[in-house]
Amino acid sequence: MKRQDRKEQLVVMSWDEDLERSAHAWAQQCIWDHGPSDLIRSIGQNLAVHWGSTDSISTASDTTSWYDEVKDYTFPYPHECNPWCPDRCSGAMCTHYTQIVWATTNRIGCAVHVCKQMNVWGEIWENAVYLVCNYSPKGNWIGEAPYKTGRPCSECPPSYGGSCQNNLCYKAHRYEDPIIAETEETNEVEIPQVAEQKPVQFHLPENKPSKTTKLKKTTPESYMTQVITCETKMRDKCRGSTCNRKSKPSNAFMVSKVTTHCKDEPSYWAPVFGTNVYADSSSICKAAVHAGVISDERGGFVDVMPVEKKKIYVGSLKNGVQSESLKNPSDGNAFRIFAVKQ
Repeated sequence: MKRQDRKEQLVVMSWDEDLERSAHAWAQQCIWDHGPSDLIRSIGQNLAVHWGSTDSISTASDTTSWYDEVKDYTFPYPHECNPWCPDRCSGAMCTHYTQIVWATTNRIGCAVHVCKQMNVWGEIWENAVYLVCNYSPKGNWIGEAPYKTGRPCSECPPSYGGSCQNNLCYKAHRYEDPIIAETEETNEVEIPQVAEQKPVQFHLPENKPSKTTKLKKTTPESYMTQVITCETKMRDKCRGSTCNRKSKPSNAFMVSKVTTHCKDEPSYWAPVFGTNVYADSSSICKAAVHAGVISDERGGFVDVMPVEKKKIYVGSLKNGVQSESLKNPSDGNAFRIFAVKQ
């Protein structure tokens, strides 16, 4: 699969046998979901399934359909990213495409497995042809553009030594990166996945979300920082493999900076459902005030940790915010919210 030109820092993709092995192991599970949970936090992953022909042409059409999402994707140019880039996808999904063209992703490994029976969206498919592609480093950071536009190879990483091949940054064998601990990033994916949530130590990034090159080995987790307003709901900022749908079984993610004076916003604009544990249709800001982790007058930094949804959310009046009760929500996850000490 080709990458388009006119992108400043796209790099040549190389086949990675470890990623291939992990893709093969997951494809053999015949589970229509992203995984496994212990690996998905550190890689990107695209999935496809069809039934019928197992030839290479049919499999290639699956990967082509990923790239064809480009027609629904509107690229966020630098002046629109202030500080975070808007997510503009007019179709059902664009995240397969953005993972493919993500500038810093330089390794890929794929596998195909024929599943005798596979549950796909509640239907049992016989002899389903399951394609799994794993990518590293992972892409689809929330609030980031997949690449920079401009003259090809004009912003290649220094470790590539200035080499350019077919309008892509190319690393000759004499230029090797030092071994760097990978960070946990937020990846956009197409189907729900809930990972085990564990308490984490929070680390505030300097300025904007750090790329993978600045971390110390003693730092166990690093999260994206997001600016949220009164109407921002968790399901809007955290969907997918990494939350509910746009993306986080990767533990928690940081949001910054919570705006002030949101508690008086009307419930139809910024609702809150639950107490201590909130439905993901809740306003993050108002839930934070309700939980007492920030003050309405000052705002501040909070950390949101996705958890499994509850059957019943109990409303209460706390800190000047009246939350609502909710029974048996049809979809979505839930979240808990914590203060971040600076």
